[in-house]
Amino acid sequence: MPLGTLLVVEDDNAIRRGLCDALKFTGYHVREAEDGKAGLDLAMAEGIDLVLLDILMPKMDGLQVLAELRKARPSLPVIFLTARGQEEDRVKGLRSGADDYIVKPFSIGELLARVEAIFRRLPERPSGINRLEIAGLSIDFERREITMIDGTHESLSQREGEVLAYLASNRGRAIAREELLSRVWGVDPRGVTTRTLDMAVARLRTQLRDDPDNPRVILTVRGKGYMLAPAHHESPIKSASA
Repeated sequence: MPLGTLLVVEDDNAIRRGLCDALKFTGYHVREAEDGKAGLDLAMAEGIDLVLLDILMPKMDGLQVLAELRKARPSLPVIFLTARGQEEDRVKGLRSGADDYIVKPFSIGELLARVEAIFRRLPERPSGINRLEIAGLSIDFERREITMIDGTHESLSQREGEVLAYLASNRGRAIAREELLSRVWGVDPRGVTTRTLDMAVARLRTQLRDDPDNPRVILTVRGKGYMLAPAHHESPIKSASA
C-alpha cells in the first residue's frame, strides 16, 4: 500500500524524473506535471495528499498555483521547491501559504524528511479541536477557515492551522517555542531556528488581524514563547473597515 500520493509539479524534465523515481522507490504513489496549469488541474483532483511545487514554471508560476489551491483546498499540504534561496523569497513563499520551502539543490534525504514530517502531522489535525470562537472571530479547523467580524473569510494553511490548534488546545498556558517546534513541526528544536516559528506566528496574526504591538489572540510571553489569550483576557478584533 502506498505511503501517500504526491504530486510533483516541475518543468525541468531531469529534476522531475529524478524526484518521481526517488519518491516511488521510497513507497509513495506519484503523479507529475510539467507546468503550473497542468499541476493545478491535478492538484484539484481528489486523492492528492501533498504537492511538491516549483515556483518558476510556464503557463502559471508556483505562487499563482498556490493561490488558487488555497481557495479550493486550503488544507492541502504544499512544499515549494525552488532555486530562489534569498530570505525575502523564502518569506514570500511561506507567507503565501506554503507549508515548507526547500531550496535547490537539495538532497533526496532532506526532501523525504520534510515530506515525512508533514505526513506525521496529518492524522493529528486539528488536535482534537474543531472550532474556536475568540475575540469575535470564528475559526473552523476542519475547513481551515477564519470568519472575521465583518463576515469575510481567510484560509489557513496546514502549518498555520496546526500552530493555532495547538495553542487552542492549551489555551491560557504559555507554550515554549521549543515545544511548538517539536509538537507542530515534528523536529528536534535544537536543529531549527525559532525564527521559523516566529514567522508562522506573524503570518497568523496578519490573517487574524491581530495587532502584533497589542495582540488580543496570540500573546507573546517574554522569555518563553506564545499563548492563546484566556477567555477573560480577550476583546474583539476590530474589522478592517473600523
